[in-house]
Amino acid sequence: MRLFLIPISSRRAFVYCRPPQLNRKGVIDKITAKAAGTWSKWERADKGWQKRLVVWGHSILQRIPYEEWALKSIPPLSARRQIEEVRGKSEPIPVAFPGNAIEGDKVLEVLRTLGTERQELHRRKMWWYLFLMPITTPIALIPLVPNIPFFYAAYRGWSHWRAWSGSKHLIHLLDNDLLKPYSSPELVKFYAGRLRDSLDKGEKQTEIRRHSEEPEENETLYLDATDGQELGKVLDAPELVIEVERAVVQIKSKLGKRGGGVDGPKNEL
Repeated sequence: MRLFLIPISSRRAFVYCRPPQLNRKGVIDKITAKAAGTWSKWERADKGWQKRLVVWGHSILQRIPYEEWALKSIPPLSARRQIEEVRGKSEPIPVAFPGNAIEGDKVLEVLRTLGTERQELHRRKMWWYLFLMPITTPIALIPLVPNIPFFYAAYRGWSHWRAWSGSKHLIHLLDNDLLKPYSSPELVKFYAGRLRDSLDKGEKQTEIRRHSEEPEENETLYLDATDGQELGKVLDAPELVIEVERAVVQIKSKLGKRGGGVDGPKNEL
């Protein structure tokens, strides 16, 4: 397992986990793979309710905060893993970050903020969607109509559970001194040109704001949505392409609203 701390603006970043490749898959992984296959099949449909559902689904997925997606990348902490990590059987987990964008002595503080600020929100949302699931179950009795409300509640409940579990695992690693931050030369090179304007102004990312706070007056974007492609190649993590794109679009929307631009996501799902 390896962590990347990715700054998106002078005030915001996300942590992404690249888990080790495991041949053995759990039940949840198999269910997720099956659902992904079904969704991919619906995406290829030319018309019909499957196609309409896919279009609606993509719009919903884009509204899910990038912080939630990032925390979901961190695997849940199993009892066995917790015992091994506490007893010192696990090697410290490297955390790559760009030393020219984030001060090294602030990295652990930033990670703790990212791990704690949304933890309670995900816990509450998880229970809320679990409560909705049995309420929406009777819709399945309607012939030829897929129970979309049930599947939506199930997905959002699972998503919040994964983000909550990821945040707890991150805090567990911090509490037990199991993270080893290091300034990645590849990330430093990647950010060098993109930071030039911000660094000329004397700006340096020293704290991460809560997602619900208004953008700072001097907050500037470091990345563009298209930068995800290059970053994914640099870190050999193709999954980062969509993560960067989503984060940039959402942060740009918040900055745009501050200046009267196009509105972004309205609320937390």
